[in-house]
Amino acid sequence: MAVIAIGVVLVMALSWKLYQLAKAPEDGPLRAVTLCVACVGTAFPLGFRAGARAFDSLAGPGCAKLLQNVLLLAAAYWLMCFYLYSVSDRRGGRSRARWEALPLAVAVATISLAVLTTPASVREHVYETQDMSVHQVAIFYLIAGLYLVYAIASALRWTWRYARMATRPLASGLWLAAAGMAGMVAVCSVRAAFVVIQWRGSPVPHGLTQIVNLLLLLAMLLFMIGVSYPGVVTRIAALRIWWRHHRLYRRLRPLWTLLHKAYPEDALNRVPVSRWTYLPSVRGVHRRYYRRVIECRDGLVRISPYLADLGAHDVGQRSPAAFAEHLRTALQTQAAGSSARSTAVPIAMPHNDDLDADVRELVALSDALRDA
Repeated sequence: MAVIAIGVVLVMALSWKLYQLAKAPEDGPLRAVTLCVACVGTAFPLGFRAGARAFDSLAGPGCAKLLQNVLLLAAAYWLMCFYLYSVSDRRGGRSRARWEALPLAVAVATISLAVLTTPASVREHVYETQDMSVHQVAIFYLIAGLYLVYAIASALRWTWRYARMATRPLASGLWLAAAGMAGMVAVCSVRAAFVVIQWRGSPVPHGLTQIVNLLLLLAMLLFMIGVSYPGVVTRIAALRIWWRHHRLYRRLRPLWTLLHKAYPEDALNRVPVSRWTYLPSVRGVHRRYYRRVIECRDGLVRISPYLADLGAHDVGQRSPAAFAEHLRTALQTQAAGSSARSTAVPIAMPHNDDLDADVRELVALSDALRDA
């Protein structure tokens, strides 16, 4: 179950980061995070027996395990680069990232040499069944584990610092990511200790190894949730606003239709569009919502002299239904060609200077028109 959850979170996180990177390809920290998630996502299927066997059948025994570990080391490196790019200027971040690439290159070269010099009969074994008395095998797991501890611990230090300074939801995501990284550092340290113990000839209980592996999966899941959390929360909040604007846009339609028929020249978009084109889209609903609010307000200003002649301009003293009836009468009077004796006056104005309050007054009037 945990493995499936990690796979789903990885796909969602990678999709989201690729979308963000497509919008800001020059963003160094974002590019580093995207490469980190991409490396983890690519390494994930190689951890399954089916995926490892399929890759080994093409590249040779042990190549899947080698590639998986190289990708995980690269993911830890790019995670570290995210903070290097974030705390330094562009040139300084690149310079420090190049220096940090040296330990990565040494680790990758060492584990690659260890795999290539390991007997083919031993390469296909996984961590739980490996014979750590073989020096190349022990060196492979020890070097990979130690580099992961170094890189993730470095990133954890920066994550902890930023989490203390950030505000929600970013802070919540950073704390979750920090907890996941702390778990990965602890688990990788324990695994490295297990390698040393077995290298020296002492056994490690199989059940204890299984528990450590499960904790590693949970730590990775917690880290991926933390990385994705701020973006998901922001998207949910944006979706709520989108739905609210979409709903209010539709509720304003009766008022807007009445005023637009009387004053078509006040439309902010004078290009003829079809009904399907005019429907709110995911990207354009906010623009159309604000445009409809402005057009309704402009129409009320223009009809306000006729409402003043009827003594009906003070909507606060009347129900929306009564005011809606006066509005229809005023529009009919204007359409008949009669001139207004009064000047423009405020119509359906809220008690405070707030856009939401203004929209509530317009929506109440529009609902009254629809009910009538």
